[in-house]
Amino acid sequence: MSALEHRLGVVGAGTMGNGIAHVFARAGFGVTLYEMSERAMERGLAAIRTNLDREASKGKIDPAEAPAIFARIRPVSRLQDLSACTLVVEAATERLVVKQEIFRDLDEMLGPDAILATNTSSISITKLAAGTGRPDRVIGMHFFNPVPMMALVEVIRGLQTSDATFAAVRALALDAGKTPVEVNDAAGFVSNRVLMPLLNEAMFAVMEGVATAEAVDEIFRLGMAHPMGPLTLADFIGLDVCLDIMRVLEDGIGDPKYRPCPLLVRMVDAGWLGRKSGRGFYTY
Repeated sequence: MSALEHRLGVVGAGTMGNGIAHVFARAGFGVTLYEMSERAMERGLAAIRTNLDREASKGKIDPAEAPAIFARIRPVSRLQDLSACTLVVEAATERLVVKQEIFRDLDEMLGPDAILATNTSSISITKLAAGTGRPDRVIGMHFFNPVPMMALVEVIRGLQTSDATFAAVRALALDAGKTPVEVNDAAGFVSNRVLMPLLNEAMFAVMEGVATAEAVDEIFRLGMAHPMGPLTLADFIGLDVCLDIMRVLEDGIGDPKYRPCPLLVRMVDAGWLGRKSGRGFYTY
């Protein structure tokens, strides 16, 4: 089956899930978007409409095409409605037990040749695959936020992932207008194994009184030409997500250098999750 013949499903209509559905639909695919929460689905579909309007206003798509792109996305509230899909991308919360449960359910209902992909940013592909009856057809497909704008997709091979599965997912990423980069399975892969300790160390600098959050960010923007400072970026990603990833790195690699900053832990405990909660290192 060629990439363009896939019937695609996406699990989760949050920031990443709605973005993934958007780029697949924009590339001409029909997409079944699953979300169990009606409110979350409404927010996800509204985000897709807003992003399509933005792309049209900037000339990235023909304004006349926006309704047709949106119409390619079929929202559903039952996981069983994904059963006809030949490839499903899971974009649920970054918790192993949640993803394992979704993968077990999908494994039971999908056809034997269907591919299970996960948008995880840190969790072991090998471990997720081992809980299914199709470990050779499980793979990581890590998109970056905002998905409609960011070109990169880390394509992560678990220990059991077949060459055919990798080739199919790589082709799909290309057809969706993305640049796939092959990575082998390890905690945090490449992107978050390098990025998250940087963000974590910036938090230590604030906690220890070395500099304010504003000063840390200004140093990275002006001195290192980063488009945004590490603490602004952490707020954008979500401090709870940063903490989850740091814990995966600490557990998966077993090196104390990946210990989450205590300030990060306290802020998440307080519900200060960054931009999405209105308060993190900055107030929104």
